[in-house]
Amino acid sequence: MKSTTVRRATLSIAVVAALTGVAACGSSDSDKGGDKAAGKGPIHLSPIAALRSVEKSTDQADSAKVRSTTSLGDIMSMTANGALTWSDGLKGNLTITYTGGQMAELMKKAGTQSMEARYMPDAYYAHMSEAYAQQAGGGKHWIKYSYDDLAKLGGASGSYMKDQLQNATPNQSVKMLLASGDVKKVGEEKVSGVQTTHYSGKIKVADLADKTSNLGADQMAALKKQLSQAGVTTETIDIWVNDQDLLIKKTEKAATANGTLNNTTFYSDYGVKVTAEAPPAGDTKDFGEMMKSGGMTTGGTGAGTAGTAS
Repeated sequence: MKSTTVRRATLSIAVVAALTGVAACGSSDSDKGGDKAAGKGPIHLSPIAALRSVEKSTDQADSAKVRSTTSLGDIMSMTANGALTWSDGLKGNLTITYTGGQMAELMKKAGTQSMEARYMPDAYYAHMSEAYAQQAGGGKHWIKYSYDDLAKLGGASGSYMKDQLQNATPNQSVKMLLASGDVKKVGEEKVSGVQTTHYSGKIKVADLADKTSNLGADQMAALKKQLSQAGVTTETIDIWVNDQDLLIKKTEKAATANGTLNNTTFYSDYGVKVTAEAPPAGDTKDFGEMMKSGGMTTGGTGAGTAGTAS
């Protein structure tokens, strides 16, 4: 049982680290020189200066439609489609479909391969199938994953996961590149018919977590150990931005102990109206309470899918 728990914890870290990014609170350098980069400067702006402008513009856009594909070895392959807003904490709705791997098999046994994921500032909600609701949910269709409860699951990794889930916004990828200091302009490319500028960089995940997280020394040491066990060392991030300094596409790739993790996310319709409310309490099962009573849930792995917002 203990080994299974450790494996799940390290897998969660692998997923969250590669999908949501480690610069949840932004880098301390991201605002330096911002005035120079904020305007529509000339094309010869350095990659760092240009990305500072992208970071601000994307953050200020407040909301966007999101569609993504993610794969992690033989653990899972999935798609996510929906819309998110980040003007007052992360909120939104995504339809998540598991298309392959172990997670797809687990979801199939639970009676579905798709579920609605609903994000609120304090919790993540997963809507499960009717069969699952009757079997394990006491007739309730929603499972609530409080970020505080998730933080308790894995010590440093749990606290780290909570931080990432609460701050998983599109401009996190930009912040990661800025904090890493390793950014290069690849060139001009068309994405979905839109002219974009392509930037790329490689990040040392543990070093970046040390720079940007709020964890104490002991927690950081534990987190680095778990990252090492999960096989997460470096991550390659590519982003494509339009002439309004808005993120249009993002890819992330990282090696983990569970296989290569790949994510591609597209953003569109910035400023779209997003309405998200917590599901009815009477139709919601609390994950924390399920854990106390020894209940099991296949939806737990879905917590890592918040990374599609990053």
